[in-house]
Amino acid sequence: VNDATAYPCVVQLRRGGTSVVLRLDAEVLPTVLHWGPDLGDLEASALAALIPALTPPYVDSPVSSQVAVSLLPQHSSGWLGRPGLLGHRAGRAWSASFGTVTHAIDEAGSPEWPTGAPSAVRLVSVGVDDAGALEVAVELELHPSGLVRLRATVRNRGEDDYEVVHLLPALPVPAEAGELLDMTGRHTHERAPQRRPFDPGSWVRESWGGRPGHDSATLLCAGEPGFRFRSGRVWGVHLAYSGNQVLMAEHTTTGWRLMRGGELLLPSEGIVRPGEAYSSPWLVASWGEGLDDLSHRVHRYLRARPQHPRQPRPVLLNTWEAVYFNHDLGKLLALADQAADLGIERFVLDDGWFRHRRDDRAGLGDWFVDETVWPDGLHPLVDRVHELGMEFGLWFEPEMVNLDSDLARAHPEWLFQTDHGPGPASRHQHVLDLGHPAAYDFVLERMSALVEEYRIAYLKWDHNRPLLEAGHSPDGRPGVHVQTEAVYRLMTELKARHPGLEIESCCGGGGRLDLGILDHADRVWVSDCIDAHERQRLVRWTGLLLPPELMGTHVGSNVDHSTRRLLHLGFRAGTAIWGHFGVEWDLTSISAADRAALRGWIDFHIRMRELLHSGDVVHADLANPALLLEGVVSTDRTDA
Repeated sequence: VNDATAYPCVVQLRRGGTSVVLRLDAEVLPTVLHWGPDLGDLEASALAALIPALTPPYVDSPVSSQVAVSLLPQHSSGWLGRPGLLGHRAGRAWSASFGTVTHAIDEAGSPEWPTGAPSAVRLVSVGVDDAGALEVAVELELHPSGLVRLRATVRNRGEDDYEVVHLLPALPVPAEAGELLDMTGRHTHERAPQRRPFDPGSWVRESWGGRPGHDSATLLCAGEPGFRFRSGRVWGVHLAYSGNQVLMAEHTTTGWRLMRGGELLLPSEGIVRPGEAYSSPWLVASWGEGLDDLSHRVHRYLRARPQHPRQPRPVLLNTWEAVYFNHDLGKLLALADQAADLGIERFVLDDGWFRHRRDDRAGLGDWFVDETVWPDGLHPLVDRVHELGMEFGLWFEPEMVNLDSDLARAHPEWLFQTDHGPGPASRHQHVLDLGHPAAYDFVLERMSALVEEYRIAYLKWDHNRPLLEAGHSPDGRPGVHVQTEAVYRLMTELKARHPGLEIESCCGGGGRLDLGILDHADRVWVSDCIDAHERQRLVRWTGLLLPPELMGTHVGSNVDHSTRRLLHLGFRAGTAIWGHFGVEWDLTSISAADRAALRGWIDFHIRMRELLHSGDVVHADLANPALLLEGVVSTDRTDA
C-alpha cells in the first residue's frame, strides 16, 4: 500500500489456520489487531470495520487511550511502557518518531529461504525519522505452518554513529491471555515449567552468559488461565538467537498485553556506523488451541526449512559415559564392534582425544590428535568404524580454551578478558575470542583438516562456560555479539567445505538449543542428565519448541551418571526412543539379557523413526498427575 490517502487501512495475512490482521497508518509502524484463529476470507468492508470496532473509548489524551500500539512501540506515540527502540547519538536523537511509513506485502516467501521453499507472506514496513536521521523497518512473516516471525532493523542515515541500546519488537495478545508459562532450571535439570498470573507489570527473563543458558525461558507463553496441552487458547514467543537475550511479557494499565524479545546489547555492541544497519534477532511466535496445537506450528515450520535433516536420523553411540577420558584403543574397538552388532549406525568419540587432555584441566584449544595416546592417529579406530558400516563423529569445544594449553600460552591475547583479567574459570576453562581473525582461522583450519583426514560425518560441538568478562583485546570492548555471529559463520563455513557434515549443539547439555543455533546445527543435546525420570520432563518441555528428530535422547547405564538413580532398561530405552535415539553406555560390560533387550529397542526405533520424526507430538491432559500419556500421530492421521 503506497497511497497515503488510503490510510488508515486494515490488511489480513492468512496461512496455516492463522490470521494476522494489521492496521497500517501513514506515520506509524503496523499495529496487530488480531493474531490467532483464521478469520476466513473477509471482504474489504469487513476489514475496514475493524478499525472503529477495535478503537477503545477516548479518555483524555492519546497517552491514556492508547488506540494503537505498534510492532515497535515508541514513547513519541504516547506509549508509556518500554520503548521498542531505544538509542542515541552521544546522548541526542534518543526518541524516534516517523514522518512517513511505507508498507509493502510480498508473497514470494522469506528471503532467507531459497526459491522453491514453502512461501511465507511478508509485510515490510519502513519508517523514516528525518530529524533523527534514522530508517526503521519491521518485517512480519506468516509461514505456511501458521507460525509468525518478527524482527526490526535500524539503519543509520546520519553522518555520525548511532548506538542502539535495545531493539525489542512486540506482538500483542488479547485480554483472555491471563496466565503466563515459561521454563527455568539449571545444569542437568533444565526445562522445569513455571506458571504465574499475567498481572500488570512486566515478567522479564534475561540471559547474560552469551547463550540462552540452562535456566532459559525457551518459550514464553500467555494463554487462557488453566491452558493445557489439549485445551485453552495460548500464544507463545521464542527468540531465535544464541547470545545475550531477553524475553518479556508486558501488561500495561491501559490494557495492552505484549509479548516481546530481543538481544541484550552490552556497551558499544549496538553502535551503528553511518550507512550501516542493525537487525534484531527473529522473534518466533505461535498460537494454538492448547500447547500441542501451538507446538505443531513450530515443528511444521522447522520441518519445512531447506536445511532440516531429511535422511533417517542414525542411531548413535557416544563414548563419554562408557570411557570418559580413558581412551584405550582396544576398549574403543570393542565398543565399536558391540555397537555395530546392535544395529548402531554412528560412532561418536567424545572428549579426551587431543593433546594434553587426560582430564578437564588442560588441552582445550590444542586441536591435534594426542600422539602419546594415539601414536597412529585416530585411523585405527576410524577405519574400523567405517569397516563396520558406521559413520564416525568427533567431539570438539571450539569456543573454549584451558589456560594450561599450548594455545593459551602462545596467544593469551586470544582469550576474552577485561582489565581484571580473564575472569573466573568454569570447568577449568575460559573462552576463546573468535572476534580475532587469526583465532577464528586457526579453529576453522584445525577442525576442517580433521574432518577431512578422518572422514568425519558428525561434530558434537560443546560449550561449557558462560561468556563472563567477555572483553575483546586489546581494548576490552564487549565481544559477545561478535562471538555469536562468528560461531554461526564458523558452522556455516565448515558445512560449506564439507557437504553432508552434521553438527550437534551441546552446551553442557541444554544451554544452547535455540532456533538461532538450529539454523546451523542438526540436533541439540537436551541435557547432560540422561536419567530417564528427568528426561521425561526434559523431552516433554523441550519438545514444545523442537520436534523429536532434533533432540538427542540416549540410553545410559543401569545407574545414572548424574543422579545415581537405578532405573530399569525398559524405562530408560522407552524414554529415549522419543527423539534422535542413541546409546551412552559401556556395551562391553552389559549382560546378555540387557544386550538382547537393547537390540530390540534399537530395532523398534529404526522401524518407527519415520513416524516419530515426521508426525505431530501429542500429550493427554490426565486428571491423575502420576500418569503420563503421550505419542506421535502422523499428520494425515492414518498412523500413530
